[in-house]
Amino acid sequence: MHIPPVCPEVPVADLTAALAYYRDQLGFNIDWSADEIGLACVSRGQTRMFVATLEYRAVLGIQGPIVLWLNLSNRSEVDAIHREWAGNKAKISSPPEAKPYKLYEFYAQDLDGNCIRVFYDFAWEEK
Repeated sequence: MHIPPVCPEVPVADLTAALAYYRDQLGFNIDWSADEIGLACVSRGQTRMFVATLEYRAVLGIQGPIVLWLNLSNRSEVDAIHREWAGNKAKISSPPEAKPYKLYEFYAQDLDGNCIRVFYDFAWEEK
């Protein structure tokens, strides 16, 4: 059985503002938006996410913020997305760096405090 990538649902307070941030600061495409129900879909490369208002999510009782892990293929990709997002004035915690737990990573946040952990797992390189 092939299991496809998951599509997380990201909680946001203001759908319009969140979509603008994901598009303008993080480079995602807005695939569709259903403002009347408070749900939209954004994508970039193989990553696809739903962006949902608190009202849309109320039926589930789930609130944010959440952490999304974006697993890239190498350090150069991590550096490139960091440069892009920093140039777009995205909220970034610090430059990418190698951690003792074998991840080369940095964190970014959206307008609602949801965290995107952008990383490359380099543990295999040291074996």
